[in-house]
Amino acid sequence: MSAPYIHVESDSEESVQEFERLESTLPPSLRKSASSLLEAIQATPSPAHTPAGSSQPFQPHHPSHLKQPQPQHVGRENRFAPGHANNSLFGRAPSQTPNLRDTSLRQTLISKLSKSEHGRSSSPVPLPRPRFDLEVFKPAINTKQSSTGVLWATERAQEYGFDSENVGDWANLGQGAPEHGDTIPGSFIRPKHIPVPDYSKEYAPTAGVKPLRQAVANYYNETYRKGKDSQYTYKNVCIVPGGRAGLTRIASIISDCYLSFFLPDYTAYAEMLSLFKNFAPIPVPLKEADNYEIHLKIIKEELTRGISALLTSNPRNPTGRCMERSQLEKLHEMCRAKCLLIMDEFYSHYYYDDGCTGSSISSAEYIEDVDVDPVLILNGLTKAFRLPGWRICWILGPEEYINALSSAGSFLDGGSNAPFQYAAVDFLEPLKVRNEMKALQLHFKMKRDYILDRFRKMGFKFEERQIPNSTFYLWLNLSHLPGKLSNCLGFFHECLHERVIVVPGFFFLINPQNLSHLEEVIWYNYVRISYGPEFHHLELGMDGIERILARFGCLPYELEQKA
Repeated sequence: MSAPYIHVESDSEESVQEFERLESTLPPSLRKSASSLLEAIQATPSPAHTPAGSSQPFQPHHPSHLKQPQPQHVGRENRFAPGHANNSLFGRAPSQTPNLRDTSLRQTLISKLSKSEHGRSSSPVPLPRPRFDLEVFKPAINTKQSSTGVLWATERAQEYGFDSENVGDWANLGQGAPEHGDTIPGSFIRPKHIPVPDYSKEYAPTAGVKPLRQAVANYYNETYRKGKDSQYTYKNVCIVPGGRAGLTRIASIISDCYLSFFLPDYTAYAEMLSLFKNFAPIPVPLKEADNYEIHLKIIKEELTRGISALLTSNPRNPTGRCMERSQLEKLHEMCRAKCLLIMDEFYSHYYYDDGCTGSSISSAEYIEDVDVDPVLILNGLTKAFRLPGWRICWILGPEEYINALSSAGSFLDGGSNAPFQYAAVDFLEPLKVRNEMKALQLHFKMKRDYILDRFRKMGFKFEERQIPNSTFYLWLNLSHLPGKLSNCLGFFHECLHERVIVVPGFFFLINPQNLSHLEEVIWYNYVRISYGPEFHHLELGMDGIERILARFGCLPYELEQKA
């Protein structure tokens, strides 16, 4: 059932709390840094509260430590000239704090929240409500444990009426999964039935059933290791019940080391890195000016300061970019015999720079000896085979690491579903995979080009290195937009009103245990857009975002005229 819609007239006390409630659901590490969107609205008084003699509304100040970029022009000249709705959401000197006990001011705020946000007239405010009674005593629960970015965004959308089992006219552009139906031309038909032979009713080994382990090894040998002396065998493969389970197993077997990881990256890394105390996680912020590219110089510096494990996604989530083959080869040369490489390659088949021929990039191509080089590769059926619900994934690595991962599975997760493992064996025939990946790449590149074209028409600009050459994500910079739209939480809130889900950028700040002071690198001005959903949902999402920009008066002139 959808969350109730509360009209301003019936419950003004709660309506004014909408932003505060939305923000209160953020993880503690983000809640403090995100400030309050409500405060920004409070700092822009209605005409009745405009200082005497002033013809312009109050403009909140920019706190210097946030280093907010100056707005850029979009569409018509002077689109964001002074007086236009182009206020930072993070600024208000302490002396300008409004008095919320002022009945007139409160009513003004209620009106701003519910009725007058750039054309959303007479729209009741859907209030996010706490999922649990905060007054109920909950002994022994870890209340500091927080949701990952995708889960948080979905939970908030559910409070606005989203139903993940019946999405209706919602556009979930926050999802971290590709469309899973028979919707891609040239792709094999998704299985409708799974055989359950007697031997599959037993517990599967925690390292996985041997036929699937061997099929994974054969696929990697045929695809990436032709002509090499060292070849993978089933002993180099561990089957795990999902990517997160694989990462958790890896985290449990490494010890007494510094582990570096890069920012931004996959949001679930944060919880995995914070659960285990047997290693020290070190965040390495990348530079926005480089579109968050991992330069080899950065890795050399990390090796120099003594790290012995390095975790990264390649292709990268959320930027959608992939390391070049020459960079990947050099990375392995630098780390060989010095550092464990943990390579998250779940998006390796969503690769568009080779002309959508079905080719892919993997560290497996640059390993000299599969039992010596300290490299662990994660992948699975989740993304490339578009079967996220099966929870069948794998880790490749030296046999000694695989034995340790198998042992860890016995006390962490118990292993993967046996019938699904046996059913997956046939999927991994190398030529079948190549044909499947070609169909996948052609389809998702088409969807990528579609949303880029729509965003360009809305006034967004993209440099070549900002265009994703892999994955199904777009790391969207909002900094040129006016007012609350320039902030990921404000943009997220407006999207909810249009039944669109995105992931706010600050969730990709991975700061295990909140040990580092990283407020300077939080991505207030970014959201991650997924073009994983089916095409008609992408259309709904782009239409919804276009309506938001139209309400705020920041569409290019030509598109605004049509609107």
